[in-house]
Parts: sequence; structure tokens; C-alpha cells
Amino acid sequence: MPASYQSPMRKDKTKGRTHSQSVATNVQTEHSTVAQLLKGKGQDVFAVSPHDTLETAVRELRDKRIGALIVKDDSGALCGILSERDIVQNLAATPGQTLQNAVQDVMTTKVETCGPAETLVSVLHRMTEGRFRHMPVVDGGALQGMVTIGDVVSFRLVELEHASVRLKQLLVG
Repeated sequence: MPASYQSPMRKDKTKGRTHSQSVATNVQTEHSTVAQLLKGKGQDVFAVSPHDTLETAVRELRDKRIGALIVKDDSGALCGILSERDIVQNLAATPGQTLQNAVQDVMTTKVETCGPAETLVSVLHRMTEGRFRHMPVVDGGALQGMVTIGDVVSFRLVELEHASVRLKQLLVG
């Protein structure tokens, strides 16, 4: 008579455990790109000229409810970025005289840019390490848009929420 199957008991000799996932597979870098973010956000970019006054720039920031402006030269090429932080630092350096200053005297000229194919995780790391919150998107020398650290974090949170729902469905279903 054949022996029937009996599930292992605690007292049985334990075999090596196998794992279907490792820490590495559980925390893989997501492959979402800047292009995917821009598809939903849009490619609107607000810009000023280096010759504009800070007063003009400040009004633009206020009216558009944004934290930074692209600075384009006369040919339309990216030549800098002007952030709220740049303005505040100039305000501290020249109290009462700030609004008359030219954008070119205050803007950040060493601008970190990213491309549409760059992953959001990479952009987030660069922004965090560089301590800035706005990054122009450039492709083939042409300005394609601007992403903010808030855009990237928001996009990633939505992705994580969807992943959580999918995982729950797999576990339950």
C-alpha cells in the first residue's frame, strides 16, 4: 500500500529556505522618466530676459504662482535660471535696492539640466544632492519643459500608490 503524503513537521530536518525575492528585487529603481512626467504635466515654461528687472521677474513669479523662471538670451537659448532663493539672497545683500537690479546680476548661471529619457529617481537624487528644486528639461539643445522636486515626488507617490494597489490585488486575488 502506498504511503500517503504528510506535510513536514517542525521536528523534521529543515531544508535550506528559498526566497523568491531579495532586498534588491524589492527595491529596484523605478524606470519612470522625465518624458512621462512631462506628458501629464505639460511643457509650459515661463521665462524672462537677462535684461529684465527683478521687479518684472517677481511679478511673473507671483502671477504664475511658481518658484523659478528660465532666463533666455536674445536668441532664445537658456542662459540661466532665477529662483526665489536667488532673489532672497540678493534682497539680503542689497536691502531696498533689489527690485531695480537686472535678472542677469542675480540669476544662477550654472544650470543643471536633465533630458527627457532620464529617470525620475536620478533627477530626484541630483536635486537633493545639489539642493535645488527646479530643473529645466533640454533635448538636443532645445528647452522641453521644467520639472520641480514637487512634480517628481508627486509623480512617484502616485506610482507607489498604484503599485501598492496592484500588490494587494495579487495577494488577495
